[in-house]
Amino acid sequence: LSSILSGHEPPRKSQHVAIEMSGLNNAQRFGKQIPFAEPAWYQGFWSPYYTDSHRAYRAKVRAFVDERILPIVDKCIAAKSYPRELHKAAFEAGVTSILYPEAYGGTREKHDYFHELILWDESARSMGGGVMGQSAIDSMAVPPLLAHAREDVKREVVPGVVRGDLSVSLAISEPFAGSDVSALRATAKLSSDGSHYVVNGQKKWITGGGMADYFTTLVRTGGDGFGGLSLLLIKRTLPGVSVRRMETQFDNAHSTTMVTLQDVKVPSKYLVGAEGAGALIILQNFNHERWLIAVGTCRDARNCYTEAFEYALDRRTFGKRLIDHQMIRAKLANM
Repeated sequence: LSSILSGHEPPRKSQHVAIEMSGLNNAQRFGKQIPFAEPAWYQGFWSPYYTDSHRAYRAKVRAFVDERILPIVDKCIAAKSYPRELHKAAFEAGVTSILYPEAYGGTREKHDYFHELILWDESARSMGGGVMGQSAIDSMAVPPLLAHAREDVKREVVPGVVRGDLSVSLAISEPFAGSDVSALRATAKLSSDGSHYVVNGQKKWITGGGMADYFTTLVRTGGDGFGGLSLLLIKRTLPGVSVRRMETQFDNAHSTTMVTLQDVKVPSKYLVGAEGAGALIILQNFNHERWLIAVGTCRDARNCYTEAFEYALDRRTFGKRLIDHQMIRAKLANM
């Protein structure tokens, strides 16, 4: 820390010696070297989980965020939207294709979860506003389709999402049911001929609803509790679907929405999995969703800490830099 504050950062000899002694000399520095401003493997600490493939991908994602996202964040927040073309550009740059199988145009088989961790960590460097946030929402709403939807439905939706032409949002929470998924009230009644479901209800706090072409929607097809819930893929353009933007304090350039479903006729082929299996599918899907959010929030914390640290290096009070005050250093240490 003292070497950073003095403007000099000599090599950490003991660390380098340990790496060389183990025969693992692939710890490379990347990004800012303020302590804890980046993950440890960015700052010279060796990790068994990252390879040259991860380092190359990390550089690719950082370049995309620096060149295509950061310069327009403020403008997008002011406009309360961002250009959908970013999704296509990210696919063409090889940034988001890692999320989806090769069979639908992606490159997932060549990558692992640590590549995806890099994607969400680096993307969160945009520091709020939700610019290109729909790519994360797509990665939450598409997996249930890949695992449980009919093949013709997958072919209709997934390749377009991979290319950046289409988007899908999750529609689970309701005005009276958020964390208590078993209390959902939106209903889907199968027609007498079995050709379609008639869906009625409301979905609230639906992230990305303003951009979504489809909604992976949890509805009640049976009785009370988890066993009565099923999953339907609902196309935005179906009669009876209406989407209203909700004002928020965070994802201003993206969207949080209220989705109203009034006598929406959804062809039965859009049932995702079996009737009554919707809750289990969604709860399993939450594992990836919560992990993704956690990765982003860890980077959000780094962003806050880094900005505070950099400001403390620059700002002067009482004849010296803020960081030269013991109390400020203690606060940064606590952070």
